[in-house]
Amino acid sequence: MVPPLSEAMLDVVADALVDKGYVLLSDIIPQEVSLALLAKMRAAAIWEFEPAAIGRGIDQQIDTKIRADKISWLDKKDAVDNDYLQLMEQLREGLNRRLFMGLFDYESHYAVYESGAFYRKHVDALKGSQNRILTTVFFLNPHWQTDHGGELIIYDEDDSQLETVPPRMGTMAIFMSERFPHEVRESFATRISIAGWFRVSHATHGF
Repeated sequence: MVPPLSEAMLDVVADALVDKGYVLLSDIIPQEVSLALLAKMRAAAIWEFEPAAIGRGIDQQIDTKIRADKISWLDKKDAVDNDYLQLMEQLREGLNRRLFMGLFDYESHYAVYESGAFYRKHVDALKGSQNRILTTVFFLNPHWQTDHGGELIIYDEDDSQLETVPPRMGTMAIFMSERFPHEVRESFATRISIAGWFRVSHATHGF
């Protein structure tokens, strides 16, 4: 059983989403959960991960000039994955209570960027699609150095750079999926993260 997210932490996330549309956190995921996720990934057969695609549905395709990471979807039947997913469920419920966002479910995958991999600037949801509403990115990279690259760059709606986020262990970025283009700069060491999206079924979110 994972510990509950504090009400104070949920308040911080909700207030930041209202004020700015995004938040950067360093302590939302308990250390024991982070370390278990890292241990799982260190033991994983990365070559068995899927090449990441771009687009959705019938338009989905592999284009390594745009995106070069490899992915593996989290599975709630896996005990390590399930601890993380339980925390994201707490976040979903907490934000729905505070902001009436109508978040319905959550999907997420591990993303591994080997040396030379990147993901060009993109948005996670089509304008008005009402599918992916809120994006989360959680990093699993201890001892990350500046010269390793791999930063998450967050842009505003006018394409001005808002944040440069080093992918250091324990950092989480949360942002509105439609509003913020973002990219992953080229990585010069193996970079591991969990990318996730809270979705709605069909109702309009509340704020």
